[in-house]
Amino acid sequence: MQTHITTTPFGRRPLTLAMMANQALAKAMPEGARVQKWHVFKSIREAKDLIGATDRSLAILNALLSFHRDIELSADGELVVWPSNEQLMARANGMPATTLRRHLAILVGCGLIIRRDSPNGKRFARKGRGGQIEQAYGLDLSPIVARAEEFAELAETVQAEKRAYKTARERLTLLRRDIVKMIDAGLQEGVPGNWGKMTRTYQGIIGRLPRTAPRQLLDDICEDLYLVWIEIRDALESFTNSQNPDANESHSGRHIQNSKPDSIFESEHRLGNKEEAGGSDAETDNLHSLPKRELPLGIVLDACGSWRELAKDGEIRNWRDFLAAAEVARPLLGISPSAWRDACAALGERQASITLAAIYQRSEQINSAGGYLRSLTDRARGGKFSAWPMVMALLRAKLDAEKAAAETPGGPPDDGAKREGRFEVSEALLRSLRRPKS
Repeated sequence: MQTHITTTPFGRRPLTLAMMANQALAKAMPEGARVQKWHVFKSIREAKDLIGATDRSLAILNALLSFHRDIELSADGELVVWPSNEQLMARANGMPATTLRRHLAILVGCGLIIRRDSPNGKRFARKGRGGQIEQAYGLDLSPIVARAEEFAELAETVQAEKRAYKTARERLTLLRRDIVKMIDAGLQEGVPGNWGKMTRTYQGIIGRLPRTAPRQLLDDICEDLYLVWIEIRDALESFTNSQNPDANESHSGRHIQNSKPDSIFESEHRLGNKEEAGGSDAETDNLHSLPKRELPLGIVLDACGSWRELAKDGEIRNWRDFLAAAEVARPLLGISPSAWRDACAALGERQASITLAAIYQRSEQINSAGGYLRSLTDRARGGKFSAWPMVMALLRAKLDAEKAAAETPGGPPDDGAKREGRFEVSEALLRSLRRPKS
């Protein structure tokens, strides 16, 4: 028969108000309360961060529960266990004594156990004549019974937060994939729009994402990405709805029949003429013989080699990098924002950027890049301009220059080192470029 239930710890350990509160909570547990100890331990393990426990303190709690013989913990039964430190260290996989004492204090501070210390600090139980326990000194597990519902609610809160975090990560991944692929689709299909600006906006938002982000930050980034996604989707849908499937492909510089593959270049002299701004109908007759497909990025970069110096790190890996360089080239050439907007609206941002790259390549031979771009924009509105002839003229000039240098005595050798990394042009295109102009 117990004569007194101790409330203070042994030795130099002080009594705190938190200990008193935990003892009062344990004393107030309902009569007849019963819990399955391993179910409650699972809830405690799930909610350990909210409770304040650690992995090693839970290892000790697991060992303490194993010293209780019954599967269930009952308010009417004995809830004090009295293993020695040596026994606890053995069941905690050889944990050092100092570590054991430190994490026992954590369990007490979290309100998971209560100390019931004997007068000399030893843990033991005194039994009566019938074998029943009259007095037990050790570690009381009654808080686990008293707070079982609280631990279950905390575990559910943690699980809900994990589900919300997983949902936020999935949403972020889907938005990133959609935005990147929709921007690529807009570029590939020549959809009018400020794709360079949208790309920079997307990169700026993603730049705020750290390696490990809390859920709230993920939600904020997802909301910003969703606004970008809506803008891009509306641009693509608007362009799709505005297209007439019965329209003649020859009316567009991006969709024209290749009926005369022999005449796919514009006069280099016309491109380099400082006074040339508008152009005549005779100069654009070759538009009807241009290839139907889009200009490959490799051919554009091979013809406009100076464009790489405008890119970040001097490298252009895809069309997004190419468009970003256009934002750098425009002010350098003295082209006004309004002229650039008009060019993007008439040609599409990709074709306008290719045109700008060709102008930049020949900037020394053009007096007014802005006026020249406006003239090409006016011609594009009338279906009389495409970037193909400009690029082909630059490419032909480059090939002619290389051929002349190779034929000159003492000229640069045609070694593989200089051609390394260069975009290879097909033989058919080379024959077309070398064919004399009619």
